[in-house]
Amino acid sequence: MGIHKYFQSLSDLEGIFRCPGVFKYQEHSVASHSFKVATIAQFLATVEAQDGKTVDWKTMYERAINHDYSELFTGDIKTPVKYALPKLRELFSQVEGSMTQEFLNKEFPPEFRKVYEGRFKEGKDSSLEGRILSVADKIDLLYEAYGEIQKGNPEPLFFQIYKEALASIIKFKDMAAVQYFIHVILEEMINEEISSHQKIKAITKRLLAGESSE
Repeated sequence: MGIHKYFQSLSDLEGIFRCPGVFKYQEHSVASHSFKVATIAQFLATVEAQDGKTVDWKTMYERAINHDYSELFTGDIKTPVKYALPKLRELFSQVEGSMTQEFLNKEFPPEFRKVYEGRFKEGKDSSLEGRILSVADKIDLLYEAYGEIQKGNPEPLFFQIYKEALASIIKFKDMAAVQYFIHVILEEMINEEISSHQKIKAITKRLLAGESSE
């Protein structure tokens, strides 16, 4: 028993790749995803703070960097499969929670166990920090799909992932950070000289038009 196993497991996260079983030009590991989500969340939280919101930075960073640690035990599940049915998603969460708790009980000294139970639990909730995490997670997913489409990947799944990720982000449009993402960052993305893919532009504009008409 000891933290050694936990530190060792962090390297294992580098070998777990997202969106398994699909051809990709660039692989993304769970470890790199966690870093990117934490970095994106940092920016989103900065926008919220400048908008006058009170951000619990400690909670935000802890949730972001740890949000997918449980995939060490289950691997990554394709997004369309994971969210196909609410019951299926609930079962995945139960399995992840159970296996993570077993790891904590086996490897973590008792004096640290409670702290890490909190850090490894589901961080996406109705709090500002939970909402920031939800958006940051989807932004990185959107960029992963966007990168494959830009490279000419013919797999239709990436168009589906892009569309579903953006639709999920738009659901948080009441947040200042999401308004900034939509009206500044996303605008830059689809207007880039290199992003001449008309299907991406069409999907984006269609979703945003639906948002503005509500």
